Amino acid sequence: MRHPVLLTLCLGAAALLSGCGGTSDADVERAVKSVNVIDETNLNDIMLTVADPNEAVAYFQRATSEQPDRIDLRRGLARSLVRAKRPTEAAALWTQIIASPEGTADDRVEYADTLIRAGDWKRAEAELNKVPPTHETYERYRLEAMVADSNKNWAKADSFYEIAAGLTTRPANVLNNWGYSKLNRRDFAGAEKLFNEALTHDEGLFTAKNNLIMARAGQRKYDMPIVQMNQTERAMLLYTAALSAIKQGDVTIGKGLLRDAIETHPQHFEEAVRALGALEAGGQG
Repeated sequence: MRHPVLLTLCLGAAALLSGCGGTSDADVERAVKSVNVIDETNLNDIMLTVADPNEAVAYFQRATSEQPDRIDLRRGLARSLVRAKRPTEAAALWTQIIASPEGTADDRVEYADTLIRAGDWKRAEAELNKVPPTHETYERYRLEAMVADSNKNWAKADSFYEIAAGLTTRPANVLNNWGYSKLNRRDFAGAEKLFNEALTHDEGLFTAKNNLIMARAGQRKYDMPIVQMNQTERAMLLYTAALSAIKQGDVTIGKGLLRDAIETHPQHFEEAVRALGALEAGGQG
């Protein structure tokens, strides 16, 4: 995959070198190769972030078959497999990467993340236990918190979530995860605080908004919080509040919230209409 701008750079580099007295063909070749490396690095980054996951897998499979000794390409393939929702295949590749002389603590953390995605929590925990205590990164502590959560070791989970939040400039997602952990423990006030904090870092994080509604509903607070939301989001949040109210036995309030959700949604809100119809047919509230 080459672009006109790359060709221009290559020709420009060759012309520059050829204009210097005594420059050999090897010098020109090295210059062109260095530009190619820069282009490849950019392409690798694109494949790992914005490219279609399956296209990225195919790209890195080709690249690793051509250059099997390049560990950066093998890492790219493993990450692409994760993005393509093929964690079992990715995990097999990570085992090879961490066993190689070039394997790092970061690789082991990514392996643990992949195992969690594959549902293998015990092996993930075992791999995290092998990470040196001096390797203090956001990803490591985020995973440690998730594992502690799965073991219902709440004190440990809270400690790891707090550390992880302090190790990133973008803590919205980990604060949302921490809040969801509190929600599962029925610590609704603690969860509400964390979801609000997450939204101060990312006001567009809809999962945190939805979780905030559930945390407030757990305290029988069904009014909409003061957070940024568009009309469609407001309708969906009213629907979440309605279901939470009905689940807690506040059926009349729930029916009112369903009507608000239907009225608020800019289009037909099928789920809310169906839920309200079922309630009214049952004669509840």
